[in-house]
Amino acid sequence: MKKANRMLLGLGFVILLLISWAAALGSESDADKQSVLIRQAEEHITDKEYIVAVPLLEEAAGYNASHTLQAENLLKEVYLQLFKLSKQYVYSSNYSKVLEKQMGRSSATPEVFKEAAEYELGDNNLPAALAVLKQGVLKTGSEELTALYEENRYAVELGRSVYEEVTATSNGKIQVRREGLWGLANAAGNLVIPCEYDKISTFSTDRAFVKKDGEVYGIDNNNNRLILLHEEIADFGNFGNERIPLRIGEEWRRANGEFTIGSTAFEAIGMYSNGYAAAKVNGKWGVVDTGSEWLVPAEYDEIITDELGRSYFQNAVFASKSGAVYLIVDGKPLAEAYEDARPFSENGYAAVKKNGQWQFIDTEGKVQFGQTFDDAYSFSQHLAAVKVGEQWGYISLSGKVVIEPQYLGAKSFADGSAPVKTESGWQFITLLEYEEEVSL
Repeated sequence: MKKANRMLLGLGFVILLLISWAAALGSESDADKQSVLIRQAEEHITDKEYIVAVPLLEEAAGYNASHTLQAENLLKEVYLQLFKLSKQYVYSSNYSKVLEKQMGRSSATPEVFKEAAEYELGDNNLPAALAVLKQGVLKTGSEELTALYEENRYAVELGRSVYEEVTATSNGKIQVRREGLWGLANAAGNLVIPCEYDKISTFSTDRAFVKKDGEVYGIDNNNNRLILLHEEIADFGNFGNERIPLRIGEEWRRANGEFTIGSTAFEAIGMYSNGYAAAKVNGKWGVVDTGSEWLVPAEYDEIITDELGRSYFQNAVFASKSGAVYLIVDGKPLAEAYEDARPFSENGYAAVKKNGQWQFIDTEGKVQFGQTFDDAYSFSQHLAAVKVGEQWGYISLSGKVVIEPQYLGAKSFADGSAPVKTESGWQFITLLEYEEEVSL
């Protein structure tokens, strides 16, 4: 009995060994088959017999063995050659399918994503190329793919609308002037309120103030007249945080979205942003909140504002005293003095002027990258307009020029679009690849 058991154990061991050998031989056999098929295909490729090489390489690529990648790469080359010769899109489609298979593997390398992106760029398919590059960066973390993405992500198209003057975007709309009258466009420059007013404010949630033929009144998003304001209201500013400055006689007061006018009077007041506005009393400027409390005392010659009158972003504001401009953060001034500055935006660095040139700082006053420019706007949506010589372009947060200087003027991006000045007037460029936040 014991002898029989030993014989059975021995037989089982032999069977397992034979199975292992068979598996090894099968794997080697697949690799050998691939080698033979690839060698045959290469001979046909040398003779430019591409169509004959296709089934050989397709069979070789179908094996899961050591020469699979080699077979796939040769197959891609053959598909491209056949497409070049025949212009039959089935071959370009087959080429793309092999690339997709290679990119889908957990072992995919940056090179295959780069190949796919460059193919799409060569075919003028920028969205597809950028999608491939983002996928490659997320999968491989490749710096080369990131650089290629950054190099191509800032392609823009120029809109057709042309205006004499524009301001800056707020709540998705921008004030634009045509034939001497003002209206509102969306961020891409398409008119949404016709240019028929002597003056128009920015929008609150659902209304704006306009001035026409001496009358001041409110309109809604469809340009319907809402309410005629009192004759004593001589002027108005821009809506921000559901508040708008109104001039009554020689004083400025604030009204809310329901047109209720507050009691606190100022000599001047800017547009609210993030709960604060620049305000002037007794000949001096400071920064006041919506409850009339002063964050920055009214002791400065000027509070630096943008075209709409906004000044306060990222808890920071710039103020001027005795010819010098200072950065004030959380109500506390920093020591560094500048010649001029632009307000911060919701994110990014601010442009400041020192020694006749413009550079960029963060909210701690630290200089970012080494370049200086002849003029500049602060960063908005990870881009900043800069002037080089007589022309304007844009830089990214890395400090690299990503939209070449080519415009007579340029302003900040909002919702993926920005106003630029051309020979025709002010037009709008729109990023073909728009992301509100940088993800790479």
